[in-house]
Amino acid sequence: MDERQVKGAELAAELFVSRSLLDRIVRASAGEPLGRFRRRLLLERAAYRLRVTEISVIDAATEAGYSSNEAFTRAFARAFGASPSSWRRSGGSIHIASPSGVHFYPPGGLRLTARTGVTSVNFVAELMDQHVSVVGQLLDRAGQLTDGQLDAVIELPVEGIDDHPTIRSLLARLVGQLAMWNAAMTNRPYDFGGEHDQSLASMRVRLDDDGADFARYVRRSSEQGGLDETFVDATGREPYVFTAAGMIAHVLTYAAYRRTLLAGALASAGAPAVDDDPLTWFRP
Repeated sequence: MDERQVKGAELAAELFVSRSLLDRIVRASAGEPLGRFRRRLLLERAAYRLRVTEISVIDAATEAGYSSNEAFTRAFARAFGASPSSWRRSGGSIHIASPSGVHFYPPGGLRLTARTGVTSVNFVAELMDQHVSVVGQLLDRAGQLTDGQLDAVIELPVEGIDDHPTIRSLLARLVGQLAMWNAAMTNRPYDFGGEHDQSLASMRVRLDDDGADFARYVRRSSEQGGLDETFVDATGREPYVFTAAGMIAHVLTYAAYRRTLLAGALASAGAPAVDDDPLTWFRP
């Protein structure tokens, strides 16, 4: 999207197809012509930039590929029902209605609509398949070790996923992880600095809000067959693609590590035991 002067013929050449064939492919899959598809995504990105940064309307127009502020303002008003300067103070969505459901995903990627229904049953099955696959990989790695290495006692602390964890920092990350993904789902930036030195009372308030919001998102995605909704993060060296199911599994996987570490730390500190076994939660 940053290649402002890119032409349709150039894109077609990169894909080794004719311009007319590229137009037909895009229209068939996206439901709109290539030029309109790209302009809409650029307008959505401009709306996001206006919402979360101090960028000027003129600079937003340039980033969106418009040669004049007037042309950008007219196109923006048609899409969002308000001028850029008025809209940036509103609470409206950055997404413009589209036949394909493909939208801009901040800060520099795409969000693709779910195309096939992934049921909660399939989700659980996929989690188990992934677990079995990982265990197989671990066994493969263990086959390269000696008996002495296999039987040596593991000395704690072992290296984990957090640097210098404390009970407070682990709790803040568990709550912050939910808030972070909620922000991503609603196109808002997330400040990791807010997790530092939080009080337990502050964490409780955030958990009541963000925990409930994330749980609703998971339930809605499961019930509406949206677990394969796809996100494309294009801000790194290579595009990173993930689905809602992958995101949820990511949250649960790393949360399980931190919860286990916390349970041990709390028990060592003399706190009452935590019943975190899913068998209890799902008891018939």
